[in-house]
This record gives sequence, C-alpha cells and structure tokens, in this order.
Amino acid sequence: MRSLMQKIGIGLAGFGTVGAGVYHNLVRNRVLLSERLGIELAVKKIVVRDPAKPRSIELPKELLVSSWKELVDDPDIQIICELIGGTTDALEMMLAAIERGKVVVTGNKALLAEHGREIFAAATKYRVPVFFEAAAAGGVPIIKALRESFVANHIRSMHGIINGTSNYILTQMTERGIGFEEALAEAQAGGYAEADPTLDINGWDAAHKAIILASLAYGFWVGTDDIFVEGIEKITADDIRFACELGYRIKLLGIIKADEGGIEVRVHPTLIPKTHVLASVNGVFNAIAATGDVVGDTLFYGRGAGQDPTASAVISDLAEAGLGIETPRSHFGFTPHALYGKCKPIGDIVCQYYLRVPVLDKPGVLAQVAGVLGRHNIGISSVIQPEGTEGESVPLVLMIHDATNAQMQSALAEIRALPSVKAEPRLIRVETFA
Repeated sequence: MRSLMQKIGIGLAGFGTVGAGVYHNLVRNRVLLSERLGIELAVKKIVVRDPAKPRSIELPKELLVSSWKELVDDPDIQIICELIGGTTDALEMMLAAIERGKVVVTGNKALLAEHGREIFAAATKYRVPVFFEAAAAGGVPIIKALRESFVANHIRSMHGIINGTSNYILTQMTERGIGFEEALAEAQAGGYAEADPTLDINGWDAAHKAIILASLAYGFWVGTDDIFVEGIEKITADDIRFACELGYRIKLLGIIKADEGGIEVRVHPTLIPKTHVLASVNGVFNAIAATGDVVGDTLFYGRGAGQDPTASAVISDLAEAGLGIETPRSHFGFTPHALYGKCKPIGDIVCQYYLRVPVLDKPGVLAQVAGVLGRHNIGISSVIQPEGTEGESVPLVLMIHDATNAQMQSALAEIRALPSVKAEPRLIRVETFA
C-alpha cells in the first residue's frame, strides 16, 4: 500500500493560460487531491520562455527553467505535462520523454491529430502511457468515455459541437440577426476568440478533435487528408434566417459515423433540426451526442475551452498517470484494431442539403435550377423564393433530398453556369440524425 504522502514529480512544460490554471489548481486543491489519491502530485520544474517575466501567479523561482530538456533529464520527474502547444518542439519533447520512460500528459490536439500515429507507436514501443483528455472538448470527459466507459460498444455515431468560438459566433448571429464579421469582432473583444481566429472559424480546430475522437472510436489513426473540413466564414445572416424559417439551427458540427461501407469523418456548418438537443447548445459550450450499440444514446455537455475546464481535464490525467506509475499498463493511450476499414471519401457521402442560389427574379429561373438538379437525379423537398423586383437578384432557397456529395458538386457546376445565377451558390449540409 502506498504511503499517503508519496510524491509524484511533475514537469510542467508551458505556463500560459492552461499551464497557470493547472499549477494554481494543483496547489489550491493539494490536500483534496492527496486525500483522494493517496499520493501527492508535486510540480518539480516549470519550463517558461522567460523566467524573469512577471506573472499573475506567484511561483517559487527555483521551479523555473528555460529548456524542456531539464524536465526530461531530471530523475525526480516521472510525468511530463506538455502545454507548450505547436507541433515542433512539443513533438520533440514528447518523443524524448517517452524514450526516457516518462509518462506524458498533453492537451495538444493539433499535435495528436497530425502526429498521433508516430506518438503512439513510440508509446507502445517503450511501454509508456500517453494521456490526452484535454485534447478534445476541454472539461467534457469524452476521451475517458471512449477509452473506458464505452469499451464494450461499437460506436455507431458521434455528433459534436466541439469549437466554442464558432458556436459563440453562430449563436450571436442566430439570436441577434447580425452578420459574421460583426459577431467575430464581438467574440474577439469578449475574449471568446483569439486575435488570429483562423483555426476556429475555418473548422480545423474542430477537425483536430474529430480526428482524435474518430481514431479512438474506430481503431485506426485517421489522417488529416482523410476528412472533409469546411468553416463558418461564408455563413450569412440570410442563411441563419432561412434555416430558422425551415425549422433548423446552423452549427459547426463534427460528424463521425460508421456503417458497413466504412466511416465518415467530417466537420462543416450543418443545419440541425430545432427539436434536436444539439440545436440548443449555445455560446461557448460544447456538446457531443454519442451512440453505441450497447449503451444507446448519450450526451456530453460542458465548457470545451478556458483555463479552468481545460485544467480540470489535465489534472484528471495527471491523477490517473500518478496512480499508474507503480502499476504496469497494457494500454498506452491508443490501441489499434481493424474492425472498421477506411474513411469514406467525401464524394461518396450521402446527406441532405440546403442550397441558396442568388438568381435574377424572372419567370423560368426555378425551372432551370430544378432541371439541372433533376438531370443529376437530385430531388427537391421544399423551396423558398422571396418576392423581389423583376430583373433584380433574389435568393432562391431549396431543400434537397438525399444525394451524394459528388452528385451535388456536379449539379452545382452546371447551376453556376446558368445565365440567371448572379453569384456563388451556397451549399450547407443537413443532418437529420436518422
């Protein structure tokens, strides 16, 4: 039995928002953690770029070092907590730590999405576990659920709102009728978006998380080239309004599905029925609806980012890592299996669609567009054609029955070429959760 105060040494790489939150809460809840775990999680060293820089949290100066190699080389450090971000130094440090037999905890979704195969191959080779709960959906414990709670399940699907910035922007556009640029500026002013929000609004932050979730669910590491990613930059106030009229909300949705034909992994703006629980997830909150063949439907909801929710996920991993130091593990973070085949190409994926076409307001235009769709075997379920002044441009909005993406793209190429079409059509996919 462990002594109550056995110390597990932690090397903290990075002291930004999340790193500061991890250290603060480890210190603040030290007694609680020790009583619950029977061990003490003790930060031995912290890597920072500038040890002399003033910080909001007071730190003992003897903890600060400027090179991650000091963490890897320190025999009193058993766990490396990687919070420096990026995919260069972080990867080098993580592989070096694994080779030295040090357990790794990370929240670096981009690193895992782009180099997960390499990282987990090293973890398996050196029999060193890697923990990464904070890499997808912050304080929402979806990673542990996939690895542990759902171990007996074939995962049929996961649908996730997994980027708080984009969800905040779309929420403001929906509730207040404002445009994308105004909503983005407000998100930045309120601290909900970074000064450079590119990865949030172009869909790739959510895509990195979707890759991790899909890889865990289906047993092979999904490549960044295997998924379809589209952001919210082109969503307009008109799209939001028409979606509402049709009974939908627009969300940036990560969609992960499996069937006999393979798996789908895609991230894009999606029309969700107002009656579905995900349609009511607003602001910076994240939610993931997961369906297993044994457990059925489940829902995970919470803050997907921010200092404390992310720190909570990191500390949870530190606790599990600390408890496992003396106990050899047979699972090192990712276990490959070959039940599900490969990812489907986007061209083969079937769904319904919202199509907005800016057209001249004159007789016969709807028939022209419908004719193109008909030639491609694509059916129309409903139409909205607002009144306009003849000869002026108006939006023609069509809801499209099930079709493959390849069918829709071929039809769109013809629709763009129609003389009556005055601007780029807007295609948004619809998820019915059938």
